[in-house]
Amino acid sequence: MPLFASLSRRHLNKVAGLGKIRRFHDGTLIVRAGEPGETLYVLLDGEVSVRRPGLSTRTLGMGNFFGEIALLDSGARSATVVATGPVVCLTIRQAPFLKLLHSEPAIAVALLREVAVRLRTAHVTS
Repeated sequence: MPLFASLSRRHLNKVAGLGKIRRFHDGTLIVRAGEPGETLYVLLDGEVSVRRPGLSTRTLGMGNFFGEIALLDSGARSATVVATGPVVCLTIRQAPFLKLLHSEPAIAVALLREVAVRLRTAHVTS
């Protein structure tokens, strides 16, 4: 997964240890634009539709993720995400993740780099 690709195996295990598996049925609204969020979603199986106001709809599949900005700041969701078929996600909530970042700064650095890349890409394509 690109978000954590530069982490050591030890750090990956720590991040994965925070996760919970969640399953969503076809058509389930996973997150809604404008609502507060605090959870990162990693797609383990299935696909989701990502809808952002004023932009074309995107499809994300296995290995992709969403919610990384809300994971850091508890701000409003920037997109609405809906399951398009059965979906399995690993979810990571903000409080335990921030605690891990305080104890393992290398994870924070890797996350910031990837978020910066995604923001640059979103800015170029929007």
